[in-house]
Amino acid sequence: MKTVVIYDIDPTQVIEVVREIKQQGMTLGKDFDFAYYQSKWDEMTGEIPKHTNFVFYNDQMATWFQLKYA
Repeated sequence: MKTVVIYDIDPTQVIEVVREIKQQGMTLGKDFDFAYYQSKWDEMTGEIPKHTNFVFYNDQMATWFQLKYA
């Protein structure tokens, strides 16, 4: 299992990326999962930018995704 993080991506862009991944034949919940996080303020570190975590259950798929999108 490998996680790929993409920073400064809007929710509409995330949905478009997920749509493209599904068109490649991957299945949500089986081959990959994702979670979108809004930006927020942390008192200790400052602003945490919006980002999306994509979790892949196959390292080869994660590498392909990282080369294409990250």
